[in-house]
Amino acid sequence: MFVKLASVVVLFAATARLASAQPADPAPVATKAAPKPWRLGKSLGAPHWLKLGIEHQARLEYLANDFRAMANHDTRAFALRTLVSAEAGSEVVRGGIEIEDARTYASNDTPLNTTHVDALEILQAYVAVAASDVLAGRDRVEVRAGRITIDLGTRRVVARNRFRNTINGFTGLDATWTSPSHHVARAFAAMPVERLPSDVDALHDNEIEVDEENTDSLLWALEYASPSLVQGAQLELYVVGFHERDGDVLSRDRQLVTVGARVFRKPATGAVDFDVELMPQVGTSRATTMMMDTTDLKHRAWSSHAEIGVSANTVGKPRFVLQHDYASGDRDPADDVAQRFDPLFGARRFEFGPTGIFGAFNRSNIQSPGVRILVEPMPSLKAFASYRMFWLASPRDAWVPAGVRDTVGESGSFVGEFVEAMVSWTPFAKNLNIEAGAAYLRPGQFANQAPTTATAPAPYVYTQVTVTL
Repeated sequence: MFVKLASVVVLFAATARLASAQPADPAPVATKAAPKPWRLGKSLGAPHWLKLGIEHQARLEYLANDFRAMANHDTRAFALRTLVSAEAGSEVVRGGIEIEDARTYASNDTPLNTTHVDALEILQAYVAVAASDVLAGRDRVEVRAGRITIDLGTRRVVARNRFRNTINGFTGLDATWTSPSHHVARAFAAMPVERLPSDVDALHDNEIEVDEENTDSLLWALEYASPSLVQGAQLELYVVGFHERDGDVLSRDRQLVTVGARVFRKPATGAVDFDVELMPQVGTSRATTMMMDTTDLKHRAWSSHAEIGVSANTVGKPRFVLQHDYASGDRDPADDVAQRFDPLFGARRFEFGPTGIFGAFNRSNIQSPGVRILVEPMPSLKAFASYRMFWLASPRDAWVPAGVRDTVGESGSFVGEFVEAMVSWTPFAKNLNIEAGAAYLRPGQFANQAPTTATAPAPYVYTQVTVTL
């Protein structure tokens, strides 16, 4: 109760402080400068070499007719996430720390896991070193070491989570080289951080337990990103490896390599944009995490994303997008080949709808075409609406987030239709954001006929406030 009350007090106090900072008699529009965001460090008189920051996010969620296996109830949650950060140093050497406190208050029948709760934890603690003119004149090299967060490319394989209440953390080394002509090469190697606690009762109580590095697993990557090439198109190439073994945490002993190739052109007013990404994935893995499962299966999977959009030069800056996503599924649960694409540490909210207590789809065993429209009537107001249809790539594999599978494939493959809408208002630039969204899942043949699934439509709504200081 104290944390919830404190959350409300922080929101109202920050809003009042920001409102009082606005000029009572604004200058004429022609000469009015954009207001600068209020920042904690500057308000406290911190020196130029010290950066301080606080971000507090509060989200209220409600899901009717939970679609997961054996569920037949509504779920609701109040999710709170506070990030406190400090970074000190120069352009050459700096050190930083970021504290995360992620809590969720939910009814007892709401299924919680470590994507919802990670109370009072060190998310980042690192040292960074940067240098110029290392391999060529006017180039730049930066190396971070310690506990860090990572965004890789489109964030479909490795990401720092934004909508999700908890954030992926890693401990290791991350190095980036940028050439004078803006070619970028990157390499990192790190151990994933295991969020704790993991048992359901402790999560519902928001218990504090120190996270630990999973020393029995390793994530590494090599990445190349080009500057603008022909007709504004850009290229990204990467290789991501993930290797794990049973230790303190039971695993599927994944030994995976994911290769990514992406070509894209960024959205621009009055122009056509596109984004195509292919992600084959090979290696070995096991069917379960059970100790007695010692059979290594050949892993042969792949995923793809394709979209084309056009941004109209009209009022509201509408952008229309056609998109398609595919992620392979396991065609035969009895053979020696695992074909379900593993999304590893990727984010999914920006393509497959809200996560939180919803999270109906991820990049595993899906085939999904869709259409989306985005509008921006003013810099402070943005919105989008989308419609997608979802099929299982393999009818004998699982609808993974729901935990539902028909191993004989007699329930069909059409999971259902999905509609989503969101509006985001930022009345105080880079300080206060208010967001509201809704999603609606209408079940198809598979969702209606597969074992243990609920057949009723599943509507979901949320409202969220984020204060950044």
